[in-house]
Amino acid sequence: MSIHLKTPPPSENPTMFVIRFPICPQQFHISKFTIFFLLIFSGTVYSAPQIPYSHCNNVVPEPLKSPDSDPNSQLPGSKFLTLRNAYFDYMEKSAQNGNFLNPQRSLFLRTRKVYRTKTDGVLKIDAFLRLTGAQGRGYFGNFTHRELRLVHYRPPRIPLTPRDALSVLEFSMNGYWDSSSGKVCMVGSGLGKLRSVHAVLKLNYPDSSSIFNSLVNGTLESLDVNDNYLNLKHVKILGVNLRNYKYELIDKEVKNKGFPFFDDLANVSLGVEDLGQTVCQFIRSAGVVELNYMSECSSVNCDFLGGGNSNFTPRLMNFNEIECSEDGRVRYLLSFGDLVYNGYQLPFEPNMTLVSEGKWNAEKKRLDIVGCHILSDSGRSLVGECMIRLSFRFPARWTVRERSAVVGEMWSSRNVNKSSYFGRIALANRKNKNVKVARLKYEFTEIENVTRWCTNRMQKVKGGTYPNGQSSDMRFDMMVGNKNIKEAWGYSSPLYVDDRFYRASVVFGREVESREDHMRQNPKSVINISYVLSFAAPLEFKLSNEFMQVKSVEISAEGLYDSKSGHLCMVGCMQNESPNLKVGRNSSLDCEILVEIQYPSLNAKNGGVVKGTIESTRVKSDSFYFEPFHILSRSIYATQAKETIWRMDLEITMVLISNTLTCIFVGLQLFHVKRQPNVLPFISVMMLFVLSLAHLIPLLLNFEALFVVSRNNGNNLNVYFGSDGWLELNEVLVRVITMIAFLLELRLLQLTWSSKSRDESQTALWKSDKKVLYLSLPMYIGGGLIAWFVHLLRKSYPRSSLRVSNVGYKQLSLWGDLKSYAGLILDGLLFPQTLFNLFCDAKENALAPSFYIGTTFVRLLPHAYDFYRSHSSTWSFNYIYANPRMDYYSTSWDIVICLGGLLFVSLIYLQQRFGGCCFLPKRYRHSTAYEKVPVVTNESF
Repeated sequence: MSIHLKTPPPSENPTMFVIRFPICPQQFHISKFTIFFLLIFSGTVYSAPQIPYSHCNNVVPEPLKSPDSDPNSQLPGSKFLTLRNAYFDYMEKSAQNGNFLNPQRSLFLRTRKVYRTKTDGVLKIDAFLRLTGAQGRGYFGNFTHRELRLVHYRPPRIPLTPRDALSVLEFSMNGYWDSSSGKVCMVGSGLGKLRSVHAVLKLNYPDSSSIFNSLVNGTLESLDVNDNYLNLKHVKILGVNLRNYKYELIDKEVKNKGFPFFDDLANVSLGVEDLGQTVCQFIRSAGVVELNYMSECSSVNCDFLGGGNSNFTPRLMNFNEIECSEDGRVRYLLSFGDLVYNGYQLPFEPNMTLVSEGKWNAEKKRLDIVGCHILSDSGRSLVGECMIRLSFRFPARWTVRERSAVVGEMWSSRNVNKSSYFGRIALANRKNKNVKVARLKYEFTEIENVTRWCTNRMQKVKGGTYPNGQSSDMRFDMMVGNKNIKEAWGYSSPLYVDDRFYRASVVFGREVESREDHMRQNPKSVINISYVLSFAAPLEFKLSNEFMQVKSVEISAEGLYDSKSGHLCMVGCMQNESPNLKVGRNSSLDCEILVEIQYPSLNAKNGGVVKGTIESTRVKSDSFYFEPFHILSRSIYATQAKETIWRMDLEITMVLISNTLTCIFVGLQLFHVKRQPNVLPFISVMMLFVLSLAHLIPLLLNFEALFVVSRNNGNNLNVYFGSDGWLELNEVLVRVITMIAFLLELRLLQLTWSSKSRDESQTALWKSDKKVLYLSLPMYIGGGLIAWFVHLLRKSYPRSSLRVSNVGYKQLSLWGDLKSYAGLILDGLLFPQTLFNLFCDAKENALAPSFYIGTTFVRLLPHAYDFYRSHSSTWSFNYIYANPRMDYYSTSWDIVICLGGLLFVSLIYLQQRFGGCCFLPKRYRHSTAYEKVPVVTNESF
């Protein structure tokens, strides 16, 4: 077979090629494979046509000779020209509503290869360009960043805004950079689906810079006449120069002593040697910084951004790192925003961003920063006034009122009478962040208030074992509610216990003793403890009429915990936001909050629940008073989780064994009737119908209910079981075994039905079956009506309609009561056979002892297990075996059902030995005797 490839002329479509195959039927299948291979290969090696560099000749003229073939001309290019988190802006048309949006965006440029050219100072550059359209309302959707908290916890199940896919445009660019003028011009095409989009990139990127000329301006323009994908006619780019930066302004300001704050706080601050990491790494872990305006904005200017809008006061600041040197010098883009972003990264908006450089002062243990505005002049961005000063320090101790890892101040270097002057602003990162270091300590400052409020509230409980202060059982997820908020989900976790951070086995490389060893060395029953409690609701709410609407609340608390009674009593502090506050848009700290939590005993019956309250100690007329919150925990202890996993494995095994035994016992009954086919007519059809139906219904309904708790069930718990695969595997096995049992029972029912239908002499036996149906069916229906009536009666009294569970009370539905009643019918499986024997007064061994004793054993075993479980187990997550939703399970029901099952077994034994009416008085016994008639059958097992 020969293949000829024909290359199209330049005027033709470059993606076209011609393949010629000789007509050979014997090789047709090879030709199809070859075509498929070539199509894939052609799509792989295809690259977009080169864009003429003539679009850039007016910026950086193209050198006469390309240096690509000279390997000595290549330079390291990975960080040669770089733009990180740069800003770009263009008008984008929305296909949905036709309007124009300007969402937050970021741009990234990285050089891949750099070559020398014949022209001095001109280098050839191969680069990669990415434009990301980040969170924008409506068109791009919203997304939030999950913050790292001080303690690692399972987040509460509350509706969260989904993170939408980001719009990303990627280009492969080639061009030249003139290092003497700083001009850059490159042309290229898009990648992936954007291969048909061609663009030219122009930048002003000097070879060296200081803070005053550190901004990189540029444009990205589309070369396509009909740009239907995006409107790239003119994209404005703004970034930061990363080449040969010179720190000049910060050194001058430090020398002139332009940072007067925190001079006397070095002894209560952490140094770099205390952090165990660099300053940049520590600030990066601290995340977003909150602004607190220290002067009334009505009398003092608060517009430090210089936008002329004194009504807008940003609440958040983000450190967008540019450069971090080993000598302690840093460069940041300080981005400001409001709570709408509520995350780690705030957007690089030029009018909301300061260009800054700073230096770590090792003697004063603080970071000093100079900030400069970004101005716009004739379409270009320039660095404006640098009159903003910032100082940051890292506190060496935390308290209930102050738990920020990074605190600082921002002020103006101008005089008060200058128009650009603004009031001082306090800065602090979000509290309770995951920034623990070895030298960081906690100081309990509210113990006197705690003692005053909690002395009479500490409960004296006799007996029981409760978690110790450093136990993992001390943290829990919780549901919070009061009159104004029906349901809010959150978490609670210790922060500092006695003299160490909670669950701190290793703190930045410094090993400490385990919490168990520490508690053995410190056997105090009442210990100092600090907490963080946080909860959020799906919708915004008000704590009171004086508060602004919020979606989440975080409380810092400290107090006393008694490990002998499991009682925790604390004083808490919470940031209150009120529209009546006149200090900008600040919040005040309310520390008149009392938090009480009662832990259940580790060996409590039914597991118990963690309950508590959050109350305001203010009078109701106070503007900061709020209605008390009630806390209900749906978490479990670690020991309970271990016991539950063990019990679930045991119950899964028992389900498999029970279903396997059912198959065995039904199989033995089939062998019994095969050896004695004449006993088939004496088996109750009603009994076999009930037995078959009991295995058919689980196959038709959702059988996963045995293993998975319903999502609509309020009894859901945050428990992770690592044996999910084991559960799924056994679920399949149970399904298969149940199907086998059903088929065997169906076969037994078919043989019994056929034996009665084939012989007309068995008419009297059919009449006995009908009598069983006429008597048992009304009894079953009557029992169902009684169950329904009892359900209505319990519903009238809510407390009585609740079944006590491991996490409180659970409402039983009508369907649940009917399923339990169906389980009771199945427990009395031998009842129809007892009636049948009574009506026909037969003495035949219709049922093999292995069948009626074995099936009764399978039905009574769950009740015996439930009796044991209720008197030995302290907690249950979910019932797999002896499920209360599938039968009546309690101490009294277990005893009654077991006695009833043994009674039916005894009656069947006596009836098959002495006759169906053997237990009746003689005057009520039938005189009719059935003659044994040989049954001729071709049926085989």
